Amino acid sequence: MDNPSDEAQAVRERYARRAEVDWRYSRLNPATLAAAHERERAITRLFARLGWNDLSSRRVLEVGCGTGGNLLELLQMGFAPRNLAGIELLPGRFAQAMQRLPAAVVLMQGDASLVKLPENSEDIVLQSTVFSSLLDAPFQWRLAQTMWRWVRPGGGVLWYDFTIDNPRNPDVRGVTVARIRELFPVGRVQFQRVTLAPPLARRVCALHPSLYPVFNAIPLLRTHLLAWIEKPLT
Repeated sequence: MDNPSDEAQAVRERYARRAEVDWRYSRLNPATLAAAHERERAITRLFARLGWNDLSSRRVLEVGCGTGGNLLELLQMGFAPRNLAGIELLPGRFAQAMQRLPAAVVLMQGDASLVKLPENSEDIVLQSTVFSSLLDAPFQWRLAQTMWRWVRPGGGVLWYDFTIDNPRNPDVRGVTVARIRELFPVGRVQFQRVTLAPPLARRVCALHPSLYPVFNAIPLLRTHLLAWIEKPLT
């Protein structure tokens, strides 16, 4: 696919095949809630390691912001609405984000690889389970380079995505650490494995939510990477 819009259209078609409302991804699902809390704790620990104790002045742009859930979490962590922005490809999800988020949050609808924004303008460019839905390698590369241009030196790409293919879903593909390093060759990559494998998490949480951390203590059962890809100062 030589035209970036080709892969963007393919993503629209893949999402159209999915259910609009899926209990598996609802915060009312104990497994989803446990995974979200685990991820939030890991992100706040990352910010603490970076020495970012006051988040109100930090600028964040999310690529593939969906219905705005991640941006809402960042607001609760202490980011200011005026410093948050999101880009969403799918019109329906974009409309939901517009309804859920404060008016000061800047939202854009369309293909993020074609958006023109100032270089070195963001402390964080966030992507959450976007790249695993991009099956075209050149498009992945173009989007990664676009994101990297937006990151200021000393900032970084905050990455959350799974690493293992889902044999039941041909519309997604796991993204490995090696692939992350290919996409951001000059970035300083720190990562940790998080998130109990969702099918297993749903089973154990159906028995009792307290079993999530018990099983998640086994690293081999974690399917996602939380990575910080830092842009060097020089």
